[in-house]
Order: sequence, then C-alpha cells, then structure tokens
Amino acid sequence: MIPVRSGVRVWLAVGHTDMRRGMHGLALQVQQALGRDPHAGDLYVFRGKAGSLIKIIWHDGIGMSLYAKRLERGRFIWPSPADGCVAISGAQLAYMLDGIDWRNPQRTWRPEVAG
Repeated sequence: MIPVRSGVRVWLAVGHTDMRRGMHGLALQVQQALGRDPHAGDLYVFRGKAGSLIKIIWHDGIGMSLYAKRLERGRFIWPSPADGCVAISGAQLAYMLDGIDWRNPQRTWRPEVAG
C-alpha cells in the first residue's frame, strides 16, 4: 500500500494513457498536459486504454516512485474522458486500488443492532 499522508492530494489523469511510459514520461505528462509540478508531493494516477492497469507516480521529497497495479478481472472505475485531471481523496484511492467503485462505495454487510 502506498503510504498516503493526510493532506496529500491525489489526481486522476482523465482519459487513457500510454502504459508503455515510465516514470520520466509520466512526469513529463504531468508537467505538459496537466500543467502541474510532479515534484510537489502529490500522487498522479494514470489508467491504460484497457482499463485494467493503473500507474501512480509520487515524489516523496527524496525521490520519485512509480507504482503499478493490474486487475485480474474487471476494470478500474474512471471519470469520463475529458481534458485535465480530477482530484480524489486518499480513501477513494484506496477503494480504487481494491477494485471498489470509489464514487459511491457500498457496504457489503450490515452490523447487527442489539435490541
């Protein structure tokens, strides 16, 4: 799990990204296409065209990290294609990485009420 500190912003690059890109190519995309600083400490999340692979770049103040996750079944929930990026919370990112719809998470069980 990525250690997301409170206050760290998470940005989804809407649309799809060429997943052949590495850390430097994605950082360049953050600068040129999104107009943001990839070294500011925010997390930037990119999704491939098939929707089953995401890559995350993050600069923690010491160095740049690249994380990748591929779902064995299904696709990552993603905003509709448009330009720019969408901000989500660290909790929503955790839902996404678990394959849960981060836009409207549902409880799968209801706690019993003593009564």
